[in-house]
Amino acid sequence: MPNPVLYFMHEPEICFVWCLFFPLLDMSAKLVLALIVALQVSMCLCAPEPDKELVDKYEEMKATFYKRLLNAYKKAQGAAGPIAEGNPQASMIKEYIESLQADPKMQNAVKVITGMAGELGPAVDRARSGALGVYGEYLRPYIGTYLDHAISGIKPVLDAVLPADE
Repeated sequence: MPNPVLYFMHEPEICFVWCLFFPLLDMSAKLVLALIVALQVSMCLCAPEPDKELVDKYEEMKATFYKRLLNAYKKAQGAAGPIAEGNPQASMIKEYIESLQADPKMQNAVKVITGMAGELGPAVDRARSGALGVYGEYLRPYIGTYLDHAISGIKPVLDAVLPADE
């Protein structure tokens, strides 16, 4: 197996940062940083792939969670609409929000945040896949049935409080 630190040094961007800040650290911080980098690289190289069934189950639960949130948002927006109609403070808040949406600085900030989210998407997907793989390999045999029973018990409560369908 190749040395993880040497593997790490083949990445040009990371190597540049490493070489830039490495001389500024004291010896104990250097050892800790080297250990963290070595462990991170070795863990990244040997993360197990998640099962297809586990990924499908996760995606289904994530989609249901987003549906619940969207439904709750629509209900809250529908309930707040009639209350805000006759309120002068609500109209001031609405005008302020519209002025913020028209502000070029705010539009640029939204573009930057959207761009960052787009760039971080693949990294988040890899991290999620790695976490699901580690869960499926090491934790699921021990706590999978308990977690499944807990989720099955919580679903009826969530269906009553935050239904996924309207």
